[in-house]
Amino acid sequence: MRILVIHGPNLNLLGRREPEHYGRQTLEEINQDLIAFGKLKEIYLSLRQSNHEGEIVDWIQQAIISDDKFDGLVINPGAYTHYSLAIREAISGVRIPTIEVHLSDINAREAWRAESVIAPVCLDQIAGLGARGYHLAIERLAQSLSE
Repeated sequence: MRILVIHGPNLNLLGRREPEHYGRQTLEEINQDLIAFGKLKEIYLSLRQSNHEGEIVDWIQQAIISDDKFDGLVINPGAYTHYSLAIREAISGVRIPTIEVHLSDINAREAWRAESVIAPVCLDQIAGLGARGYHLAIERLAQSLSE
């Protein structure tokens, strides 16, 4: 099983950026943990981060059209959650099972954060569980793909 994990804008600043909302773990620490988790579950994970919407769209499209195809997608779209119709359309277009993840509880913060244009094209949205949310998303995708 192959799962693409995309971390969106500003997640490269984890550990330094608003730790009261996002925790003290760095993106590198989260990724190292995810690689170990993937090995334990016998799931290949490709982990990527970008601050650029077009690059994220390209990665989503490549998930099905390149020789390096993926079975599922976990995405933390960051601020793109609230307005990126391009990312939403890319997810909808590739038609691979996708789960949206957020480290903080976007529903318990500013009102504008609760609106996700991405969620309607995903199997699920996991928010507010910190880095553990990625684990749950990977397990949920694995379960969905094995059914």
